[in-house]
Amino acid sequence: MAGLTDEQKEKKKELAKYKRKVVELAGVVHDIVEDTIWTDYDKLPDLSEKIAVAMKDVNDFKEQHPYLK
Repeated sequence: MAGLTDEQKEKKKELAKYKRKVVELAGVVHDIVEDTIWTDYDKLPDLSEKIAVAMKDVNDFKEQHPYLK
């Protein structure tokens, strides 16, 4: 994080939280696919939508803070 101001470092931490949410949701999908696809497949459309929303949040945040790209 060299060269970033303290405020920019805080924004980078905030971005990490947005990204973590995407990864957690993707992990749930992964677990379903590997372990419970036959019983939990109906959860996939909702999870897919949540991932799409979370990715939009990440991309919007990065757009607002271009130094994080």
